[in-house]
Amino acid sequence: MNATAPEGEPCLCGSGTGYLECCGPLHLGERAAETALALMRSRFTAFALGDESYLLSTWHPRTRPRGVDLDRDVAWRRLQIVDTEGGARDDSSGVVEFRAQYVRHGKRHIMQERSRFTKEKDRWLYVDGDLTS
Repeated sequence: MNATAPEGEPCLCGSGTGYLECCGPLHLGERAAETALALMRSRFTAFALGDESYLLSTWHPRTRPRGVDLDRDVAWRRLQIVDTEGGARDDSSGVVEFRAQYVRHGKRHIMQERSRFTKEKDRWLYVDGDLTS
């Protein structure tokens, strides 16, 4: 991990709870994401912190790359959930559409993606996504 979330600060995923109560336990392997949305939030935070190992471990083996290109010039700032389809505790698949705000070379950017998730052996995994903006 390149950075750490400040203790006592709200989690970078925007849930409103602290990192140690939110994405931290997922990143440390202390518990698994219970929903596709929880996995999406934890992956955003992992991108923001530069946690390549977590990103790869939560990527479906069928679509997982050898590595993740974590651009050091990008600072992930804000996650906004646009929509969810399925992805609940009892579902086997789900879709999360989100907007992610980031800063690169001093300029603010926004990307929007519809991400697909699947649950295998009681574990949510990121499959792939389509950029919508």
